[in-house]
Amino acid sequence: MRVLVIGSGGREHALCRSLSLDPQVSELHCAPGNPGIEEVAALHPVDPLDPGQVAELAVRLRVDLVVVGPEAPLVAGVSDAVRDAGIACFGPSRDAAMIEGSKTFAKDVMKAADVPTARARTCVTEEEAAAALDEFGAPYVVKDDGLAAGKGVVVTDDRDRALAHARACERVVIEEFLDGPEVSLFALCDGSTAVPLQLAQDFKRAYDGDEGPNTGGMGAYTPLPWAPEGLTEQVMREIVHPTIGELTRRGLPFQGVLFVGLALTSKGPKVVEFNARFGDPETEVLLDRLQTPLGGLLMACATGELGLDPVFKDGSAVTVVIASEGYPEAPVKGDVIKGLRETGDAYVLHAGTKRQGDEVVSAGGRVLAVVGHGPDQESARQAAYDLVDRIELRGSHHRTDIAR
Repeated sequence: MRVLVIGSGGREHALCRSLSLDPQVSELHCAPGNPGIEEVAALHPVDPLDPGQVAELAVRLRVDLVVVGPEAPLVAGVSDAVRDAGIACFGPSRDAAMIEGSKTFAKDVMKAADVPTARARTCVTEEEAAAALDEFGAPYVVKDDGLAAGKGVVVTDDRDRALAHARACERVVIEEFLDGPEVSLFALCDGSTAVPLQLAQDFKRAYDGDEGPNTGGMGAYTPLPWAPEGLTEQVMREIVHPTIGELTRRGLPFQGVLFVGLALTSKGPKVVEFNARFGDPETEVLLDRLQTPLGGLLMACATGELGLDPVFKDGSAVTVVIASEGYPEAPVKGDVIKGLRETGDAYVLHAGTKRQGDEVVSAGGRVLAVVGHGPDQESARQAAYDLVDRIELRGSHHRTDIAR
């Protein structure tokens, strides 16, 4: 099959890498891509937020499948335009993608489907926000209602900071804090059926010990040897299937991947957030361990023919994100990157890079995702950090406690 991937980050590099290893994939394209993706796919300059441009490119390339990576193109209606052009697409419709595009919509769906989640209030004025903060108390959880590239959430004990974040957003969802560790579960969906991938855990805070501001994610690992037995089955039964069913009842069948961010509270797993696409950097470790060929899985979702559960390799994978100086507040761009050669048990995925002459330079906040794998978590972790230590990027920083 001929496949076109939309996006330019670490998630899309992971998708393209896995698709390039699938013998069913005869031709691989990416738009707009990045220097790392260029090693495995043909790149095309296109605005990923323009549904017409994406559909036109897919038709011109005569691809069999389009895979939409980021959330913004989904909310912009790219999947709808591709399907209208008669091409299979992995990614929900614009209306179904509102499960991520609007926190208020997601809460409404969860309430209707009786899905366990935090109590919440949607606020549009400072007075409403202040009342909600007082109702739920500290730690304060304030979420931009719309898309914010992983940076729209503030969790703090500082009421003034929480209120300032609410003031800066057009509409916010303020909710009670959920205790317990957070885990991620991705469910592949074909509109009526859903099957789980392995559980993973990511690290949102910028610095070691979960200190500093929230980020898009500073690292991840899979599997989770400490996860309660039967957790995946419980989440599918109590959260994923009811949510997919409620969307279908509303005339919004979900085709793609539903990301479920969970808090394992003292009262059981509860939803922290939904995403309508593969999460980053969990995708990097999950696809490293995925044994089932990716192209066939994504095509099955896009065509309503999802069957057996995906199979994963034994062992563990750990990814460590290398961020640019100043990330997440004010990332510095344009610095030369060196040492990108993979080792026998680790490799580099490009997240925020561009080519400048003969050199690769930083072009975003999260610049690289280094993936290590091994027979167990510690060996995978060591492999990732050994390669991280070889990479040179002026002013960069990374967490040293991923998967510890």
